[in-house]
Amino acid sequence: MLKNSKVTLGLPHSDPVTESVADLLTLAEPLDYKSSRMSMGLSPGAQPAMGKGLLPSPGDEEGRPAWNSKLQYILAQVGFSVGLGNVWRFPYLCQKNGGGAYLVPYLILLILIGIPLFFLELAVGQRIRRGSIGVWNYVYPQLGGIGVSSLMVCGFVGLYYNVIIGWSIFYFFQSFQYPLPWAECPIRVGNGSQAIIEPECEKSSATTYFWYRQTLNITSTIEDSGGLNWKMTLSLFAAWLIVCLAVIKGIQSSGKVMYFSSLFPYVVLICFLVRGLMLKGSVDGIAHMFTPKLEKMLEPQVWREAATQVFFALGLGFGGVIAFSSYNKRDNNCHFDAALVSIINFITSILATLVVFAVLGFKANIMNEKCVVENAEKILGYLKSGVLSLELIPPHVNFSHLSAVDYQEMYGVIKTVREDSFDQLGLDPCLLEDELNKAVQGTGLAFIAFTEAMTHFPASPFWSVMFFFMLINLGLGSMIGTMTGITTPVLDAFPKIRKEFLCVGCCIVAFFCGLLFVQRSGNYFVTMFDDYSAGLPLTVVVILENISVAWIYGTKRFMQDLEDMLGFRPYSFYFYMWKYVSPACLIVLIIATVIEMAISPAGYNAWVEELASEKFLSYPPWALGVAYSLIIAAMLPLPCVFIARHFNLVSDGSNKLSVSYRKGMTKDLSGLEEENESRFILSKGTPSPSPSPMPSHRPYLGPGGAQEMTNTAGYGTGTPTKTGYQNINSPESEL
Repeated sequence: MLKNSKVTLGLPHSDPVTESVADLLTLAEPLDYKSSRMSMGLSPGAQPAMGKGLLPSPGDEEGRPAWNSKLQYILAQVGFSVGLGNVWRFPYLCQKNGGGAYLVPYLILLILIGIPLFFLELAVGQRIRRGSIGVWNYVYPQLGGIGVSSLMVCGFVGLYYNVIIGWSIFYFFQSFQYPLPWAECPIRVGNGSQAIIEPECEKSSATTYFWYRQTLNITSTIEDSGGLNWKMTLSLFAAWLIVCLAVIKGIQSSGKVMYFSSLFPYVVLICFLVRGLMLKGSVDGIAHMFTPKLEKMLEPQVWREAATQVFFALGLGFGGVIAFSSYNKRDNNCHFDAALVSIINFITSILATLVVFAVLGFKANIMNEKCVVENAEKILGYLKSGVLSLELIPPHVNFSHLSAVDYQEMYGVIKTVREDSFDQLGLDPCLLEDELNKAVQGTGLAFIAFTEAMTHFPASPFWSVMFFFMLINLGLGSMIGTMTGITTPVLDAFPKIRKEFLCVGCCIVAFFCGLLFVQRSGNYFVTMFDDYSAGLPLTVVVILENISVAWIYGTKRFMQDLEDMLGFRPYSFYFYMWKYVSPACLIVLIIATVIEMAISPAGYNAWVEELASEKFLSYPPWALGVAYSLIIAAMLPLPCVFIARHFNLVSDGSNKLSVSYRKGMTKDLSGLEEENESRFILSKGTPSPSPSPMPSHRPYLGPGGAQEMTNTAGYGTGTPTKTGYQNINSPESEL
């Protein structure tokens, strides 16, 4: 549009004013709308959105990378959402919260919160084609801090998450030996050249000792840093090197990596499941897992933990989902993608749970048999010393082939007869149920319980290599999404920065910041960051995302945008979820999280070398300050950006065109400036009678179809209209 146009200058004029800017273009007969790049950011031939649509750039945006195939994109989203939590968090929550009964609240909340909000993030990313910062600047500039907070949380999580990948790399290389180094306690030479078992290992177990002493070489408190652990420092460097190589070319490199890193874990899980089902006791573990404890469903804590798991399992609020979807074509069916990825994520969690409890059932049987043997030896000693009478032993019991059932019978008889002095005997009941009820999660499951079970596998080094290689790939998929959530919004804001330099720079800075976690006390900081850096901030981020789309931009407008983008109207179910149900659930979740933080003591489980066991310790004041500063730092951009833009201290960026959009705009305008202004902008004669190639206007009706959506922004008349097409001079403004 020419700079001296009356429309551009906003001057009053007596010329007939057409219904919308799009209609102005139809007055010029030579101009072919279908080939015009000035189509309000729509793909050629696409129907325009009613109201002020989310259209900051043209449909096939110049210069923006795109996925090579739909499969590559789906694998990227699956790789990001399916992570370590599916393997070591979901099974623990099932065991803790009622077994099979836990699946009921999880599925309900997946439908009410997970899929609708996942669909929302996919849709806004695909529609606006920007990272997290750009998306929320365009939707509502005053809430532009949402994107910055997402980026901050991605940074915090990425710092400690890659440390876990480093631990897995260390165990992976340690697995190439037989027997496995954590299979037996080390022997050391004591006084008089006498070989003795390491006391710390003897008091705990071989796998526990290897984890805490030989891997982490952990200190007894968070206040004692202990200096750098060089083995873990090298492992962390290797982890960041792998991540850097995977993301250095953006989705061109990470997309190819996803073909392997997203699919290989499923191969390993299926192999473990088949092998696990062949082990003795695996069925006991699976049966214990899925035996429902229905009374647990009435406890609020179960629903809170289910909501939190749904929330983090899909990667909501991190920005990775938005960043990945921003590289899609606008007509991609993101509704199908949201349902597909959510279902795959849930099935993966179930598959991982089957594997974990099949293996833990085998381990429980091994430990139970060991318990029976040890206690049988105690009973034999009491029989020889005359403490117990042979009459207490059932006649069919054979100590050389003592089964768990026989031991239970013998234990019950002795306990009944020697009730007064039974505790002095020190006998254990050796119940399989007790072993199965020992809930473990996180590093305790992966690096202690599971590794101990694998030492009893035939060809244990092979299975150990496969398991830790799977963990590396699961972590890598999540780290690629996390890094994309950081780099994409930065590259959108500063397009002149080369992505290679940005990725390398981010990885170098992150490695040096990550040295905090590879001190001897680093595991305590990993726990701190895991507990405080993401939980509450991400929940606040997601509810603000929901509110900005559903209540500020408008659910009806967004539904219309989706209909124009997808070619069909999404179910009314999503309208009510975004408008009412999801915000209400998130508010309850935030309140429950704050209450949980207030009533639970702030502390960590420290490994005490002298006791060879964990002990809960409270955080010292400075550590507590660090923990709460993580929450504040992650949430601070929200009020800061709101205040700065509300009082016009900084530009809201809403009228700031992207580089690729300006290129397309300049290309079209350069041709227009050579023509007569009256031919393309405001005809002084009678408008051409030729029919408009634009689709006829159709009001969008809400879910019930009762209310027509209107827009009060008239063009030059001061009266409401029902068109609401965006001003061609500022396609990204006034959202």
